[in-house]
Amino acid sequence: MSHSISVLLAALLALAFAASRIGDRFLGAVEQLASRWAKRRLTVVISVGLFVIAVRLALLPVFPVPLPAVHDEFSYLLAADTFAHGRLSNPPHPMSLFFDTFHVQQQPTYASIFPPAQGAVLAIGQILSNPWFGVLLSTAVMCAAVTWMLQAWFPPAWALLGGVLVILRLGLFSYWVNSYWGGAVAAIGGALVLGAFRRIVHRYRWRDALLLGFGTAILANSRPLEGLIFSIPVAVAFLLWLLSRHRPPLTAITRRVLVPFAAVMVLAVTFMGYYNWRVTGNALLFPHALYMKQQCNCPVFAWQKPFVPLQYSNPQFDRFYNGHVRDRFAPTWQAWKHRSRESLHGWWFTFLGRTLSIPLITLPWIFRDRRMRLLLMQFFCSAIGLFLVLYFEPHYAAPLVATIFALLVQAMRHLRQWKFWGWPAGIVLTRLVMLAVLVNVPYYIWEESRLPYVYSWSRERARLVQQLDSTPGQHLVIVRYSDHHVADDEWVYNAADIDHAKIVWAREIPEQDLQPLLDYFRSRKIWLVEADASPPRLQPFPRWP
Repeated sequence: MSHSISVLLAALLALAFAASRIGDRFLGAVEQLASRWAKRRLTVVISVGLFVIAVRLALLPVFPVPLPAVHDEFSYLLAADTFAHGRLSNPPHPMSLFFDTFHVQQQPTYASIFPPAQGAVLAIGQILSNPWFGVLLSTAVMCAAVTWMLQAWFPPAWALLGGVLVILRLGLFSYWVNSYWGGAVAAIGGALVLGAFRRIVHRYRWRDALLLGFGTAILANSRPLEGLIFSIPVAVAFLLWLLSRHRPPLTAITRRVLVPFAAVMVLAVTFMGYYNWRVTGNALLFPHALYMKQQCNCPVFAWQKPFVPLQYSNPQFDRFYNGHVRDRFAPTWQAWKHRSRESLHGWWFTFLGRTLSIPLITLPWIFRDRRMRLLLMQFFCSAIGLFLVLYFEPHYAAPLVATIFALLVQAMRHLRQWKFWGWPAGIVLTRLVMLAVLVNVPYYIWEESRLPYVYSWSRERARLVQQLDSTPGQHLVIVRYSDHHVADDEWVYNAADIDHAKIVWAREIPEQDLQPLLDYFRSRKIWLVEADASPPRLQPFPRWP
């Protein structure tokens, strides 16, 4: 990776030197126009969000509404369906043995195992017509929130530049907006925390304190562990500010900051306890923790020893948890090094990529920036925390989006100041970096249209759903897997209200009598799907008289 960046940087320097004045008048005029418009802060924030919505909708012919394909996505969609029907959880189903599936809790209630924030935004989309509209809205708000955060840390023009980079990296083409398993919601929380903290230090207004509390609550209800690690450096900086000689009178801080923030946090903690109680029966027991104990029994942190494997009634769970998960996420030094390299690459590719890594050559200057100390400390604390957890996807680092792009903007500012014997190399380099990012847009469109975020089995499942939706009556679909089934390709996911759903999916379990299930749904048409056939076959269930 470093070799590629060095070659790219050398090429850019050569191009910059050879064509330092080409387009200078035009690009300078564009920069001046953008600088003047960037001073309209609220207009910029709103425009960033609306731009994401408009452009992504315009791209629907190329990137259609995505189909869920990953375990997490189906679980979040269950949460959305549950919330959209006015419930926090669902009663356990008497036939839950046949509905048991990945990342879904069946006892003591039927619910998603994940924190509720992502499910809530998907529920908004479902109420509007499709859960994906919740994804789109949250992505637009994320880009707007990061821009708002950057306005508190940088001059308006640089904040606008950061907002544009967030749009191009995450807002239009990444899997964050082309799937259902999140990223944007936690990024909103992180941006609100950092933006509000910076404003509180300078103006200590009650509305910023409310936003600080709201951002913290979003983190706690989207990515609790990562959000906690993210918030610790901010809490330390806030405490140091309270103890400093430059702070305002304590009575003013209490009235304008501490009381509003505490009020939001009390409401947030109360809701979290109530949600846990409705889902797990214990206000202090998170659904994900209960699921890990009941269904996975695998270590979470790198220093934990392997747990005793569980025995499962269906072979898909055994193959996934006792095979795939324990092999890939083994708590060993060699496995941790391999995962860390994969995680670092995924993290880098999602947030920066090669082109946006070029400004990071100015990191030595950033380390000396007093104003960047909090962001640097926050980044390194969060990075350590993420690498100590066995499981990682790039969106787990979502709280850091505002931090990463703030550091990137500062790197661009330093790069722009570079001069060689009076030649403004930095100005030319920053322009070339931005042009390279823009030139990549058609490539992103072509690449994503060629390799959409959907799997073939998911398309086949959606095709059968469409076929059954157009068939009169209600249906029970029994899924039969082969001995070589890939556990990631899971078909058995259901709506929140199983008994009243048009289609109910159930799994065939070896040596488990299906007759109780067939008797329970005797009024439905019973179908069998051989999921691993090519293509998957839908036929009347042969054992139904």
